[in-house]
Amino acid sequence: MPRVLVPPASGLEDLEAVTIVDLLRRADIEVVTAGLHPGLVEGSRKTRVQPDALIDELMEQEFDMIALPGGIPGAENFKNDARIQSLLGRMARAGRYTAAICAAPIALAQAGLLDGKRVTSFPHFLDRQPIPGRRRPRALTARPSLTML
Repeated sequence: MPRVLVPPASGLEDLEAVTIVDLLRRADIEVVTAGLHPGLVEGSRKTRVQPDALIDELMEQEFDMIALPGGIPGAENFKNDARIQSLLGRMARAGRYTAAICAAPIALAQAGLLDGKRVTSFPHFLDRQPIPGRRRPRALTARPSLTML
């Protein structure tokens, strides 16, 4: 069974985080949510999410994909978190999938995963974070990375 890591971060976009988890679980894909810090994670619209584990507990585990929900400051938290950046790099080196929605591609850009690839993101972040090769379609796959608006 495929295994996907979805790390909720403070300030995440509520709908994006819950939808990723819901759709993957409906498809019988194992989803593990891992918080960056202990306790509930509050989204940008005040939805509270209880992660399954802490990211520190899962750093050595294997996943087929990491999927980052957008939101502010959730996406910036991914960009600035050394553990997320380490996981993104490890996933990319192993040829595994990395996915980011809305503003979260800034974390993939920080990890150097989007250099020379066509990507999309929430338009505001395309202006704030230079992403080489960026485009403005709604969804785009540059295997093994997937970015969505």
